Amino acid sequence: MLLLGALGVGVASFGVRMALTAMQANPEKRERRRRLELHRHGRLGDALITEASEAMLYYSYSVRGVQYEASQDVSTLRDMLPPEPERLIGPASLKYSSRNPANSILICEEWSGLRAPSRAA
Repeated sequence: MLLLGALGVGVASFGVRMALTAMQANPEKRERRRRLELHRHGRLGDALITEASEAMLYYSYSVRGVQYEASQDVSTLRDMLPPEPERLIGPASLKYSSRNPANSILICEEWSGLRAPSRAA
């Protein structure tokens, strides 16, 4: 019984430690992880960028007949964008989660669905 109790306490403390680590994660790191996960496992689709600024891209897309409107904070990816963000308005590619199509991206550190020439190109 003593051994089972010690094992239970160990498992519980490990769970608490994992939860605390996840809660303390930097929001920028969580967002980067989300983008990279969508890049690696997301499905490709077509989007229409409706508005663009130096920090945000606003776009719409359709998945299985459902229309979505979304935005992406691109302030940390600024070096991958053209000098005039308004040049991005128009068609683009996106990646979205097949489990949650509302979870989508237009650009990440390793991929870009933007069709306008980028600053890095």
